[in-house]
Amino acid sequence: MTGRSRAKPAGSVKGRWIIVKLLFKQRFFSWFDSYDIYDEEGNTVYVVKGQLSWGHCLKIFDSAGKEVGTVQEKVFTLLPEFCLYLGDTCIGSIYKEFSLFKSKFVIDYNGWRVEGDFMGWDYQVLNRAGRQVAKVSKQLFNWTDTYVIDVCDPADSVCALMLVLAIDAEKCSRD
Repeated sequence: MTGRSRAKPAGSVKGRWIIVKLLFKQRFFSWFDSYDIYDEEGNTVYVVKGQLSWGHCLKIFDSAGKEVGTVQEKVFTLLPEFCLYLGDTCIGSIYKEFSLFKSKFVIDYNGWRVEGDFMGWDYQVLNRAGRQVAKVSKQLFNWTDTYVIDVCDPADSVCALMLVLAIDAEKCSRD
């Protein structure tokens, strides 16, 4: 078990999930990677703070300030790889696979996979059955990186956010 709750979330209606929309926005002035994650009403849902370390280390805090997850880049690997943690438990990893024309990421978590466009700005996370877990799109023409994350099951929101953070960190390292 990954530590996720299997209880029916408050966002469901008669067994059907309501999509949770998260707005992922990088802070304009920040020495380390820092992001604020908002819901549709503009309320802060998560705060992401970069930590000084070898490689990227991003800590995710809920609105009450409790640490809920970490994205930690492995160092000394041929291609970028990130470990995903819920609390202190490693739940899986995401790594970039060698590809000539299209960014390709392999997720070692819950049977998920990422499919997206050439620039990696618009992509979706699918489960083993091919159903969408999350859809990510980058909003262009903003001062900082801004993404919209549509998560199909609210219980997957932290894990989906960690994947987006890892992919964004890989892109920042590459650029």
